Formats: sequence, structure tokens, C-alpha cells
Amino acid sequence: MYIALIVLAVAIILGLSFYAGKLLSQVNEQQQKKDKLRQDRVTNIMQSVHVIALAIEQQQCDLSEGVIRLTNLLDALPLSPQPKFAELYPAIYGLHHKISHFKTHEARASLTKKERRQQDKERLSIEAEFETPIIDEVIKLRAYHPTI
Repeated sequence: MYIALIVLAVAIILGLSFYAGKLLSQVNEQQQKKDKLRQDRVTNIMQSVHVIALAIEQQQCDLSEGVIRLTNLLDALPLSPQPKFAELYPAIYGLHHKISHFKTHEARASLTKKERRQQDKERLSIEAEFETPIIDEVIKLRAYHPTI
């Protein structure tokens, strides 16, 4: 009788151990998929960052538009710990801060021509102030490859 109970107990323990191992394997598989998706997202974002940085460097892209796109992409990078991009690229983030209040899209279309010209004049003045340091920073940014 005791032998039968011991055999039953061992069978239950082995069954539970197998089940726990199977669950652990599934968790590891899910973690690997999650890590791969995260890596793919970082790769895609960084490809976009490098293309926009190159366009800014070669003056194929409006400075303000490029800066807005760059800051949004850099802030969306799923890195841990999150680098302090505003400290690494102060001119890029500085221009973004100075132009972030400007109207865009439909709100800009609702401005009068005079208001649009005034906003454009102000934006171009701000861009001129930041152009040289931003060009230096986008060159550095093109060489940036985050470690995950």
C-alpha cells in the first residue's frame, strides 16, 4: 500500500515538474519574441532617424520639420534606461522647444496670410540661430547606434 502511494506521489511530482517546465519554456519563448519585436522597433526607428539626419545634413529637409521628426522618433525609442537625448543633442531639442508652439496643419491653414508670414519669419530666424550646431549634431546622430 505504501509503495503504491509513493509511486503515485512520484508520478504526480513528475507530472507537475513536466508541466512547470513546459510553462517555463513558453514564458522564455514569449520573452524572446518580445525582445525580437523590441529590437525590430529600435532598428526601424533608428533607420528613420539616420535617414532624416542625413536629409537635414544635406539640406534636403526643412530644419524645423526634420527636428520635430527626430525628437519624436528619439523619444519613442524603447530603450532602458532611456538616454537623455535632450542633453546629448541640445541644439536639436532646443530648436524643437522654440518652435513647438507654432501652429501646424489645420491650425496653420486657419491663420491669415500675414500671421503665416510672421510665423515663417520667426521660424526662419530661429532656424538660422540653430542651423550650424544642428548640422554638427545630426552628424553625431547618424553615428549613434543604441545598445539594447
